[in-house]
Amino acid sequence: MLVRDAMSTVVLTIGPAHTLRQAARLMSARRVGAAVVLDTDTCGLGILTERDILNSIGADQNPDHETAGAHTTNNVVFAAPTWTLEDAAEAMTHGGFRHLVVLDGTGPVGIVSVRDIIRCWTPALRRPHSLAG
Repeated sequence: MLVRDAMSTVVLTIGPAHTLRQAARLMSARRVGAAVVLDTDTCGLGILTERDILNSIGADQNPDHETAGAHTTNNVVFAAPTWTLEDAAEAMTHGGFRHLVVLDGTGPVGIVSVRDIIRCWTPALRRPHSLAG
């Protein structure tokens, strides 16, 4: 099975100036665990995950003042839609993260998570892909 078969095509894109609270609200509303952070000034692409927000709050930082840009991972490992799920799982295990931004020639087309991979590998849970990420 390939990444394109498992990935969520719901890609939440936010800017680096979004506060962590704004990011969390948007992620919650879309039921996703990560947002792509697009910095149009630098053409940079990063990822903000629920873990990044949790770490900030755990460090007593104010989610109304902390920005997504300050907590974005910029050295992102990207997946291609044609990667196998084994390739994606290996990249996640090696990098110690739970989400991969999926890129094609035009930009982000999806996000694949550990949950997506497990869903595909667990026959009892195979069903049409929901918006949960």
